[in-house]
Amino acid sequence: MSARMGCVIVTYNSTEHIMDCLDSLAAANNVALRVVVVDNASTDSSARVVQNWAARHELDLRLIQAPTNGGFAAGVNLGLRALMLDDTLDRFWILNPDCTAPPGTPAALANAPLPFSLLGCRIAYAKPSSQIQIDGGRINRWTGATHNLNIGKDADETALPKGEDLDFISGASMVASRAFLEHAGLMPEQYFLYYEEVDWAQRRGHLPLAICENAHVYHSAGASIGSPTLDRGPSPVSAYFKHRARMMYMAAHHPWRLPVAYAFGWGKVLQHLCRRQHAPVPATLRALHMLKPNQAVSAAISPAPTRSPEAALPDRHNADCAP
Repeated sequence: MSARMGCVIVTYNSTEHIMDCLDSLAAANNVALRVVVVDNASTDSSARVVQNWAARHELDLRLIQAPTNGGFAAGVNLGLRALMLDDTLDRFWILNPDCTAPPGTPAALANAPLPFSLLGCRIAYAKPSSQIQIDGGRINRWTGATHNLNIGKDADETALPKGEDLDFISGASMVASRAFLEHAGLMPEQYFLYYEEVDWAQRRGHLPLAICENAHVYHSAGASIGSPTLDRGPSPVSAYFKHRARMMYMAAHHPWRLPVAYAFGWGKVLQHLCRRQHAPVPATLRALHMLKPNQAVSAAISPAPTRSPEAALPDRHNADCAP
C-alpha cells in the first residue's frame, strides 16, 4: 500500500511554472498525494491554468482561491486547514510552485521516519541542476541574517548536513508533521514573506528537524517576487519584505540585538550601492525603519480582491474537507 501525504502549493502569478510543478507530482511513484493549491489572488491566469490542468489529470487536487493576497503563510494555512481534516494524513508537504520533484522524491518524503517537526531535503537550482541552493539553513542570532547551507556547491560531491546542525528548513520544500502542527500551531502569518519558516522552526519544542537523504527538488528561485540568486540582486519587493521580516524576527526573538540587526541592514544598502544595484536600496531603507512599502511594492503584492475562498474544483477525496 502506497504511503499517503498531503501537499500544499501556494501560487501567486505562477502561470509560467505551476504546470511543470504539477506534472512532476503527477509522475510521482509509490505515493498517494492529496494536493491543495491555494491561489493568493493572482492577477495572471494561475488559477485557470490549475483548473485546466486538473481537468486533464487524475491527481487528487483541490484549488482554493483566496480573496486577497494575505502572504505566503496565510496561503499555506488555508491549505493546511483543509488537509488536516483528513486524519489519515500524518504529514503535509509545503512546496513552492516553481519547484519540480523527481518521481521518487514524494515517496521518500512520505516514508521518512517520524518523529520530526519539519523535514527538508536538498534543494538545487533548476539551472544548473547540479548546483545546490540550500540543504537547510542557519540563522545569525546577532544580525538575523539567514545562511543557506552548502549554497553554490556541487550536488554530486557535497554531503547533506545533519538535522541537529540546522536552525530551519527552507519553505520552498518542507514537510510538517501533524505532531508538530498540533504542538506549534499553523505557520506564523505576520511576516507576509520570508522568515515564516525560520520563526516556525523555533516553536518545535522537543521535535527535531530532519533531512531526507533520498529526496531532492529543483527550484527556479525567486520566480514570483524576484528573490536574489547567486548572480542577481533582489527585486524591491524581495528586499523590502526580507529586511522587514528580519527586523520583525529579531524584535520577537532577540530584541536587545536590534541595533546590530539595523546596522547589518545599512551594510546591505552599501553593498547594493557598491554593486550598482540601485533598485533595492529605497525598499531596504523603508523596511529597516518599518515604514509601509512604496506604491510600486504594494501594487506588486496587493491586487484587488477577486473571489471568495471557496474551492473552485471539487475535492475528489472528501467533499466535506472545506476550510
